[in-house]
Amino acid sequence: MATTHHTLGSIQIPRGMVWADEFNWSPVEKSAEYSVTGALLIDAATKLAGRPLTLQGTSDAGWIDRGVLKALRALAAADAVGVHVLTLADGRIFNVQFAPGEPIEATPLARPELPPDSYPYIATLRLIEV
Repeated sequence: MATTHHTLGSIQIPRGMVWADEFNWSPVEKSAEYSVTGALLIDAATKLAGRPLTLQGTSDAGWIDRGVLKALRALAAADAVGVHVLTLADGRIFNVQFAPGEPIEATPLARPELPPDSYPYIATLRLIEV
């Protein structure tokens, strides 16, 4: 069932923020090396977690309000390693954490002197599936 927004816990995120790296991850990790006899040794394992889930807006879609960004930053600061439920607008549900480093980047749509909480930003929200 599609909705008009994504949600992270109780925080509503614009549906226009798309999952930018949805197909840039493989659930299988492989490595290959040659043995001393010259035989190729392949090691493979299934990844259990860590899939990146990056929601990204652009200059013409997926703008996010300053107030929502403040709520996301507060959640990241208060519970950076906690598990949060992300529900995408298309109904898919994931257990996620904020990604290491800077999980939230945002730039105001213009350069307002005193932006209200409703002011739009172009943002990137980096999460990882756990």
